[in-house]
Amino acid sequence: MYGLEALTFNIHGGYLEAIVRGYRSGLLTAADYNNLCQCETLEDIKMHLSATEYGPYLQNEPSPLHTTTIVEKCTLKLVDEYKHMLCQATEPLSTFLEYITYGHMIDNVVLIVTGTLHERDVQELLEKCHPLGMFDSIATLAVAQNMRELYRLVLVDTPLAPYFSECITSEDLDDMNIEIMRNTLYKAYLEDFYRFCKKLGGATAEIMCDLLAFEADRRAVNITINSIGTELTRDDRRKLYSSFGLLYPYGHEEIAVCEDFDQVRGVLEKYPPYQSIFSKLSYGESQILDKAFYEEEVKRLCLAFEQQFHYGVFFAYMRLREQEIRNLMWISECVAQNQKSRVHDSVVFIF
Repeated sequence: MYGLEALTFNIHGGYLEAIVRGYRSGLLTAADYNNLCQCETLEDIKMHLSATEYGPYLQNEPSPLHTTTIVEKCTLKLVDEYKHMLCQATEPLSTFLEYITYGHMIDNVVLIVTGTLHERDVQELLEKCHPLGMFDSIATLAVAQNMRELYRLVLVDTPLAPYFSECITSEDLDDMNIEIMRNTLYKAYLEDFYRFCKKLGGATAEIMCDLLAFEADRRAVNITINSIGTELTRDDRRKLYSSFGLLYPYGHEEIAVCEDFDQVRGVLEKYPPYQSIFSKLSYGESQILDKAFYEEEVKRLCLAFEQQFHYGVFFAYMRLREQEIRNLMWISECVAQNQKSRVHDSVVFIF
């Protein structure tokens, strides 16, 4: 039905698309970031944000402010906007919006399980969980000793249940197993989301499949770089890559056998969209790769708004707002720790 979305899209999706485009206009601009980077204290940051859409969320916060408070309140704004959109959505948009939160659910599960392994207080861990990834039985994750128990006691009633089929083993949970579990769950989640978007068809399929393919490729690169020098074998590494994306399947075969960052770079430079990312980095400079990937992602997310009558704008908006919150966290931390010379190191400008 590609090209005919304009006939029927606005019946159910027109109001919400207008809402999300309105939300997008409230994202911070380069001028806002330049002003924030000049701030001397967290109070200055609060004062500047009071003139933006974050104002009502921060206005009643007493001094002294903490970075966590700023991030918490900014995240609360995102959650309120998401809940409003979800309440108004009908199928299949409501299912699409729910898919967006599954990544946060996976991160929360991993956070609780890792924290419990290191004997951290469950209440303290719950406070650190992302509010978009919460579900009813999340607190009981702490009782699980292995993957099988984790699934049987807790996750069987959550949307993550289908993704656990590849993870269920009787091995005790340790740091390595948990990291493999996170990446296996993410792989299953991305593949499921990709299939769902393909089934929707039209502009949504075109735009979302491109954005998800980029996400799958970025995860494949990160898994490879992070597993260099660990006991993870090449076959294990290959199993964690998603079965779609620009690198699938031949690029996966090549990066699975890479032994250092420059070999990974050599493989990625064969793919024109990724060549531009690596051209910004010096050889051996893997630490700023994350920022280069974020910048490329932001560029792609902004392009999603250039087309109309598709669901990709909802995904793009959520991701751009999350990037904005990461930027605010970095700026606030640099100001709080008196490291203003590093303030531009991790800020990704959106507009």
